[in-house]
Amino acid sequence: PMPAQQYRKRPVVVEAMHWDGTEACLREALRFVDFSSLPDDGVHVGGPGIGYMPALGTLDIPTLEGTMTASPGDWIIRGVAGEFYPCKPDIFAATYESIDQERG
Repeated sequence: PMPAQQYRKRPVVVEAMHWDGTEACLREALRFVDFSSLPDDGVHVGGPGIGYMPALGTLDIPTLEGTMTASPGDWIIRGVAGEFYPCKPDIFAATYESIDQERG
């Protein structure tokens, strides 16, 4: 076997939106995430009340690893293969930086 070596993650560009748990944000999330093309694991989100819990501000997102829940403050990321998943804000801040400022 080969000894362990160090690897650096390749830079990738992802699209992401900040989830705040409101119905206004849900409308934006439904535009951003194509729920009809996500893995069929029994969760379908067609609008408020399906996968969205207004009282908690949570949104269930079918991912490649099963259903994950976005809570208010989380980011929803579209990955390099077109998959979607939520990400906690501290992890997002440590992992990603905006490139929109670079474009000027």
